[in-house]
Formats: sequence, structure tokens, C-alpha cells
Amino acid sequence: MGKGSENVYGVFVERGFIDQVTDEKRIPEILEESVTCYIGFDPTASSFHVGNLVPIMSLAHMQRHGHRPIALVGGGTGLVGDPSGKDEMRQILTYEEIHKNAEAQKKQFSRFLDFSNQRALLLNNADWLTRLNYIDFLRDIGVHFSVNRMLATESIKIRLETGLSFIEFNYQLLQAYDFWHLFKHYDCLIQMGGSDQWGNIVAGIDLIRRLEGKQAYGVTFPLIMTADGRKMGKTEKGAVWLDPERTSPFDYYQFWINTDDRDVKRFLALFTFLPMEEIEEYGKLKGSEMRRGKEVLAFEATKIVHGEEEAKKAKAASKAVSYTHLRAHETPEHLVCRLLLE
Repeated sequence: MGKGSENVYGVFVERGFIDQVTDEKRIPEILEESVTCYIGFDPTASSFHVGNLVPIMSLAHMQRHGHRPIALVGGGTGLVGDPSGKDEMRQILTYEEIHKNAEAQKKQFSRFLDFSNQRALLLNNADWLTRLNYIDFLRDIGVHFSVNRMLATESIKIRLETGLSFIEFNYQLLQAYDFWHLFKHYDCLIQMGGSDQWGNIVAGIDLIRRLEGKQAYGVTFPLIMTADGRKMGKTEKGAVWLDPERTSPFDYYQFWINTDDRDVKRFLALFTFLPMEEIEEYGKLKGSEMRRGKEVLAFEATKIVHGEEEAKKAKAASKAVSYTHLRAHETPEHLVCRLLLE
């Protein structure tokens, strides 16, 4: 195990990461020893956004507790498109677009994970999926899948109402194959993902059992909604990106400082690494005092993604904006410099 003897499963439960698990008794037991886990990430954009943070933070927690996380870029599955959680078919990207996005995402992962000495792995499923022979795949893998069971999967059922293409229907087989491939070649025991991935994860566990006669496990995270019922990370301006070119560190900080009072404790638990004892104290704050909790949330969240220096600048700029009006055409950064000089 990594830091202390604390089991990461208990950390996940305490911090609000768990939606469903495939084996409530066995998973905490196997997490007593160092294991390899993975999460797949869709490479349809060149940057992650705040809505991707729960799975990324979960991998970071796994590593901090002595486990080996695999961040799997879906360079192969991205060529097909995941129908899960979508009410219409995703835009099919070219190989070049997928590759470019995957390279950009790699840089963002390194903010959260230490890839040195194989402590974490960054893989791209295009490396094995694009080499598959279709007939062999149907005979070796497709034979283990029941169409009846696939049609009963929640993500498939929803899409059947609006239309599901055959290419998307194949997606579950490919993701199951990923889990089997990582189990076989990297000793990966656990797949994690959003709640909409439950059917795909279970399909992978079933394939491993059929092909290897061994047991693998799955964990899903809840869809994070804000207290006022909005999907986490969505604003009037659109998504809040981790890329500073798309969402500046100042705007990123502002997103967190504007958190609803009712969400502060929950978001501190999910989106920072602060100890829960400290988070509990911030959760007790009321009224205007809650501003302190929001500042801690905004600073810690910005520090993780943009570094401590940018977080300090964003905090200073935010305080400055709170006390004075910007002069015409003056950015918050310019304002901070001016105030310091004055």
C-alpha cells in the first residue's frame, strides 16, 4: 500500500466517489494489496473539462495509495464513438484528429499522475484495436456476446428510441476487449468509469471470465450534479476546460469560487486532496464565512490543474476584482500588477 495503511476504497466512499461496484465485499479486500486499474478517456476533444475530473481524480487517489493506474486514451474506440449517455450519434473523427487530441490529453494527465518508473501508464487502445482482423474478432470475441443482453443495457435501450447505428452497437465489444487486453497484458484487475459505463464494464468482466476463467472487478462514479440541478462543469459560456488557452486560470478559479454554498463541502471532497477532517470543518461554515471555504476550494482546484504560481495569481486577481472595478480594457492580471505597484 502507499500512504499509510488507509484503504483507497474507504477514501472513495468517504469522499463521494462510489456509485456502483461489482463486488462490495471483494473489492476492498483486493485493494489491501497493490493492484492495477484503468479508466478509458474519450479523445474527441483536445482538452479535458471539469466534467472529466472525477475519474481523473480517482486515478490520482489510486496512485497515492500505492496502486498502478492506467489512463487509457480511446484512440481506437474514438474512431467508433461511445453511445453511452448520448441521445445521438457522436461525430466520427479522423485518425489525425484523434491522434492530435490524444497527444494534448497526455500533457494534462501528467498534472495528476506520476508516470515515472511505470508508476502509472498512459496507453492508447488504437495500438491494438486498429490491428484486429474482423472475422477473427467475430469468431473469438463476438461469439461470447448475447445480443439480447446487450439490448437490455440501459445505454443501448435509450439509444434504440432515437436510433442506434451498427458501428455504435459494436462499441461494447471493443471496450470489453480493452478490459480483457489490459487484464491479460498488464494484470489490470479493476475498470472504473462513470455511471453510464456500467453495462460496458460488466461486459468486460464477463468476457474475462469466459476467456480466462478469472475474476475482474468494476467501480462506477456518480454523475455529479450541482445543488441547483445542473450538470457539473457546464456554465452559460459552455464547458470549463483544463486547457489554459480555452479557460484561463483566472476564469477557472472564478468557476470554483462561484460554487453554490450547498456544494462546497462535497466539491472539496471530490476535487481536492485536502484531508477530510479539514473539509468537515469548512462544511460547518455558514453565511458569509462560507467564502473562506470557496476560496480554499478555488485555490486547491486551480493549483492541481495550473500549478501553485497560477493559483496564487488567480486568487490575488479574484480578491482585487472583489474590491475594485477594472479600468477600461484592463485584465485582472494587469489589475493585480497595478495594485501591487500602487
